[in-house]
Amino acid sequence: MTNAVAVEPAPLVWARSCAAVASFPPPRRRRAAGAIRASTASGRTEGAGELPAPLLPNARRRGRDPLWHGGGFSLGVDLGDARTGLAVGRGITLPRPLTVLKLRGQKLELTLLDVARQQEADELIIGLPVSADGRETPQSNKVRSVVGRLAVQAAQRGLRVYLQDEYGTSTDALEYMISRGVKKSARDTQSDAYAAVMILKRYFTSSGQGAKIVLPRQPELQDKLIVQSRQDAEI
Repeated sequence: MTNAVAVEPAPLVWARSCAAVASFPPPRRRRAAGAIRASTASGRTEGAGELPAPLLPNARRRGRDPLWHGGGFSLGVDLGDARTGLAVGRGITLPRPLTVLKLRGQKLELTLLDVARQQEADELIIGLPVSADGRETPQSNKVRSVVGRLAVQAAQRGLRVYLQDEYGTSTDALEYMISRGVKKSARDTQSDAYAAVMILKRYFTSSGQGAKIVLPRQPELQDKLIVQSRQDAEI
C-alpha cells in the first residue's frame, strides 16, 4: 500500500494508504477503496495554505526569491506503461533529454532514484496524464499508484516528488524534435525523453505553480525532506 499524499498550496490529494498523519485532516467523502481523495490542506502550512518553504518546488522558490540560489537539478519523468522518458534541467537553459527506460515496478522506481542522484537532482517532476478539460483519466490513477510508492522511497533519500500536468506534452515533444532536426527514426525511440523535456519546460515556465508535491504520510519522512532541503540550500 502507498503511504504518500499529493499536496499543493490549496487542495490536497490523498493517495492509497494505511493511515493518515495528524497534520492532515481525513477526507470528508467516502469513495471506493484505493480511490484518490481530495481535501483541504492544513497542519504543515505557512500563511494561507502555503507549504513550508523547504517543501516548495525549486522553480517556485526561485520565482519568489531571485536571490535564492539553492536547490539542485530537476529530473523530468514521463511515465508510460512500457517506456519512461527522462530529462534534466535547472531552469537556466532548456532541459535536455537523458534516456528512455524500459523498466517497470521496483526496478523502474529504484533506477529513477539512482538517476536523480547521478544527475544531482533533488526533486523529480513527474507528468500526470489529464484530459483537455483538466480531468484525470484511468492512466492518471496508474501514474499516481507508481508515484505514491516512489515518493516514500525518494523521501528516504531526501528527494522530493511532484506531479505536473502533462496534457499535450507528447504533441509538443514531436514538434520540438522536428524543429531541432531530429530524424524520424530517432524520434520513434526518443519521443518519451523529449516528452519529459516538455514536462520540465512547462514546470519551469510556470515557475512551478502547477506542481503538486507528493508527501509520505510518515511525519519523520516529511521532517527529513525539510531538513535535507535546508541543508542543500546551504551548500
